[in-house]
Amino acid sequence: MLPSPAKLPLSAVLITCNAAASLEQCLASLDFVDEILVVDSGSQDATLEIARRFGARVIEQTWLGFGPQKRFAVSQAKHDWVLCLDADERVTPTLRQSIVATFPKPAMEVYRFARCNRFLGRYLRHGEGYPDWNLRFFHRDSAHWSEDLVHEHVLTESPVGTLNGDLLHDSAESLASYLTKQNRYTTLAADAALAAGKRASLGRIALSPLIRFIKFYFIRQGFRDGLPGLIHIAIGCFNSFIKYSKMLERQHSDAALR
Repeated sequence: MLPSPAKLPLSAVLITCNAAASLEQCLASLDFVDEILVVDSGSQDATLEIARRFGARVIEQTWLGFGPQKRFAVSQAKHDWVLCLDADERVTPTLRQSIVATFPKPAMEVYRFARCNRFLGRYLRHGEGYPDWNLRFFHRDSAHWSEDLVHEHVLTESPVGTLNGDLLHDSAESLASYLTKQNRYTTLAADAALAAGKRASLGRIALSPLIRFIKFYFIRQGFRDGLPGLIHIAIGCFNSFIKYSKMLERQHSDAALR
């Protein structure tokens, strides 16, 4: 099947679940791609209705975990070139122009671009929130998503090109729901670290948050993002503390069972 006129021969790939609040802006920024593929894991809101209204092809798939779900989604795309987004992200005009300029003969098989994260009403431009390089645009023969259940990322052995323009991350979730999600992520991260043979120690619990704060608040100038930047970095430091604490709890529990 040939791509639609004036559309790039690539598939924009998204995984969703109850994403109606943000999905429309995301899909509206993708009018330059031939296919929008939405893989949904049981939405109960208007997600599927919105996706179909924008002409997306929808596949319903039981949740597999972040990495496996995205791997599955990429495997179902019509085109080998894929652009992977989350429902609360959107392509800026500059990034769109950069992607369009790569065709019809991309110089690389894999590309990264900066992601700009909004937190407490402010787009973060420093610290941990920016440039937040993301490898999301690639030929699927040359790259693939990791199997990680959380903090999944794209793996490749090919040279990586860099595109101009930002991917805007417009998360509208409340601070309470953000913290709830972070609690879940730290549990998954602790489980993954232990499964990989890593161990928590008093030194890691104490020093990891401190080193993280120095890196992102001072060296990466997170202080320039004002109070939202401080809170964002402080939560990241606390997440590090909690992850290692959960690992230590599991280690003691396992030792007691022996």
